[in-house]
Amino acid sequence: MYPLSVRQRRRVLVADLVSTAVFPLAITGATAAVPDATAQLPGGAALGPWLVLAYNGLFAAALLLAGAAADRSARTRFFAVGNLVVAATGGLSALAPDLPSLVALRAVGGVGAAMCAAGGSSMVLAVYPPEERRRVYGCAGAVLGSSLALGPVVAQGLMAVGGWRLVFVVPGALAAVAALATSGLPGLRDPESSESFDRAGAVLFGATVAAAVTALGLGFGSGVPWWGPAVLVLVAAACATGLVRVERRALDPAIPVDLLRVPAYRAYAVATGAFMGMLVVGLTVLPRLGSAQHMGRGEAAAMLSLLTVPSTVLPLLAARLARRLARPLVTTALFACAVTAAVLQTTDRPAALLAAAAVVGLCLGLTEGVPDGQALRYVPARRGGAGAALFSTTRMSLETLTLAAANGVMAALGPACGLAVAGAVCLTAALVVRRSVPVRGDGVSVSAGSAGSRTRRGSASPDCARSRGR
Repeated sequence: MYPLSVRQRRRVLVADLVSTAVFPLAITGATAAVPDATAQLPGGAALGPWLVLAYNGLFAAALLLAGAAADRSARTRFFAVGNLVVAATGGLSALAPDLPSLVALRAVGGVGAAMCAAGGSSMVLAVYPPEERRRVYGCAGAVLGSSLALGPVVAQGLMAVGGWRLVFVVPGALAAVAALATSGLPGLRDPESSESFDRAGAVLFGATVAAAVTALGLGFGSGVPWWGPAVLVLVAAACATGLVRVERRALDPAIPVDLLRVPAYRAYAVATGAFMGMLVVGLTVLPRLGSAQHMGRGEAAAMLSLLTVPSTVLPLLAARLARRLARPLVTTALFACAVTAAVLQTTDRPAALLAAAAVVGLCLGLTEGVPDGQALRYVPARRGGAGAALFSTTRMSLETLTLAAANGVMAALGPACGLAVAGAVCLTAALVVRRSVPVRGDGVSVSAGSAGSRTRRGSASPDCARSRGR
């Protein structure tokens, strides 16, 4: 741990929280801006969805690389550079002359966002001891939940005041504030960080994710040559094959696979992916069910509020409960989400929809940030960026797969069945957590030594062994 003063540690936390608020706003803002930007800029309407896909795809592709780089560099400087990239691309997006330029800026902004996420987690883990991280992640959960809940409203407000360009400028301005908040802080560079770096593995991982996301974005619909997505799928498969081979031989792999061997870390990553899958599917399904029942605007607004508002007010309470009840809190919430999804297979009356939104919202609010904080207890401080990046990648992957599966089922069987998919994922995650996380306590934090070095020599890390022993 780095011996910073209380004031300096608070500045680190504030900078990370401001940066955390930017990401949901950048996503919801771009989604809201797509119709107007597509109508006003030359370049073809087909590029509109890529304002979101380019940002998300490059964020996911660069996340592990950014995590490894953050742990090997001055953490606060790396974080500040990422925020400055987001700020610059946000400002330039308002000046974009056409859609191709705007999509390119969004792609670069996604890389900057990955640097912010990985650098922020890396520096927070480097200055806050394990016993204080629940409170820290409770604050982060409150900010993230508030941004997710208020993001659509803020985006629409910005559109009404200054048009679509403003929804890119404001997140950029917030990112600039986050960068300024780290001014004058120590760099937090690890003096014992390894100079070796698995660049090949990091590049292959990024190429795999980028090719897969692009293929999914193009799809096989009308107007898209069949060979385009097919070639991208082959590229993704080839890169994934090369990645497996490279990682097996690497002395210091870009993907910290040894962390995935820790059962509790893996289980909490699955849990948070299941929660996010339930949220994004719920935001899609519940309004459709409400519309089928002819719910009024007031009832529809109340339903969405019940689903999202708890995530703005409950995370700090969740952090307190997680001190002793993290495992039962997470498993109970997952089971409740699964039961709620099952009940909605038998009735879709307005009262049932409101009750379902309330239950799911309460479960999400009481667990916001809890799996993150519990999982990162198993990550040594000097590998905080890589550990947080792998956790986020796992979460995003499961969330994306859940949404894709739910969309496919909804197209065939109706919206309620889409929610059943998310419920099944939650039920599976609950069983994984119950089986993998120790009953008494949620494990111990990993020491500053690298568990991965022992794992590469053929034996499991001590933390992994202790988790299995319990």
